Amino acid sequence: MFKFILIILDGFGLRDEKEGNAVAQANTPTLDKMLNECPVSSIETSGKYVGLPDGIMGNSEVGHMNIGAGRIVKQNLVRINDAIESDLLRNNSNLKKKFQHVNKNNSTLHILGLLSDGGVHSHLDHYKYILQTARYSNVEKISLHVITDGRDTSPTSGINYVRNLGSYIQEDKGFRIASICGRYYAMDRDSRWERIEKSYRMYIHGEGEKHLDSNSAIQTAYDNKITDEFILPAIISE
Repeated sequence: MFKFILIILDGFGLRDEKEGNAVAQANTPTLDKMLNECPVSSIETSGKYVGLPDGIMGNSEVGHMNIGAGRIVKQNLVRINDAIESDLLRNNSNLKKKFQHVNKNNSTLHILGLLSDGGVHSHLDHYKYILQTARYSNVEKISLHVITDGRDTSPTSGINYVRNLGSYIQEDKGFRIASICGRYYAMDRDSRWERIEKSYRMYIHGEGEKHLDSNSAIQTAYDNKITDEFILPAIISE
């Protein structure tokens, strides 16, 4: 019986260029010996090879999922894209019920999510599609609770995504950005209540920094050397 060990080296990749490549610049005699003397094959770890759209980089979760399954696993990003293209999402019964409830009670639809095109946990196009679907269902009042990324995207790209979203909804008088919060507080995965509590208190009790508009909320954070991921919960009163 042959035994083998699967070892995953996080962050290691195969690239000839040395600039900005810590692996190529490091002294790695054991790895060099294995690459030179043992059977070697390279695999693609992004795009369609791991169940993502072309041009989208993989990540730890995607990589481990494909390794564990032993096959290409279609990721949520692709599945949602397919649901949009086939109108499956627009015709989703649960989504329709939510819109009908809002219209019947003349209330406000609250949408909370990561505003990013990183494609790991969300995508800007999906954000816009939900808004488009709400328009299609005659929803007139929407409050958007934006979570800024900065981990799967550039650390100071959030202001551009917010401006993009602002332009998209500017003709809808009842649509507004109601809050801004970094994913460090709103999307903590380490069971750290002291982080989540800050976002919870803003969403439920209206506690947090106050700003006249979303751009100033983000710019104030940048001025204080705070990047997108760590932006403190802020309420927008525009």
